[in-house]
Amino acid sequence: MVEDERSTLDRGDARAVSLMRWFVGVAVLGWLVSAFLSVIHFWALPQIPEGADLAGSLEVITSDWGYVAGIPLATLGAVYYLATIAMAAWWFETRHPAIIKALTPVTASGVLASAYFVWLQLVPIGEICPFCMVSAGATVVLFALELRVLRRIQTPDTGEVLYELARLAQDSETLARASYAAAFAGATLFVTWAATFAPVPGT
Repeated sequence: MVEDERSTLDRGDARAVSLMRWFVGVAVLGWLVSAFLSVIHFWALPQIPEGADLAGSLEVITSDWGYVAGIPLATLGAVYYLATIAMAAWWFETRHPAIIKALTPVTASGVLASAYFVWLQLVPIGEICPFCMVSAGATVVLFALELRVLRRIQTPDTGEVLYELARLAQDSETLARASYAAAFAGATLFVTWAATFAPVPGT
């Protein structure tokens, strides 16, 4: 009986596991949307004639607010989703509550950024990008799911989180695999962007 209780505390209950599976599914959806918009940035936008009349999604992603330091917001979003997926994969291996607590500022920042970007669409730009709205919705769902998991487990004090994460990282094969997968996905986006500079005849 004691062993079962320890298992529940250390490994997380079935409901928390189910919620985190949904978390990963939503994060994958967000990554796919962001990756799609990134490809649009890299390949489709350069084909649009200068001065063309744009509306909807194209108006949004080509606006002055569609980039940060020259990087498309969609690409930054893809990196964000990869980070959440990697952290979720790490949690599935360890079931350690410190990972969930570390996810809180990550998902919260996603919601705040999405709220700002939605406001930009509604007010300064005056156009709506459906794909961007799907991504914004995904960040809200991720935050809500993460908070529900957080309520079901006992987490360490904030000051102990970094120590616990560093300790876990020293002996975690899943973290390494998740990091490699995230790096591969990120490298794929980078190559997709870099390929636009290739000296292709006729372009």
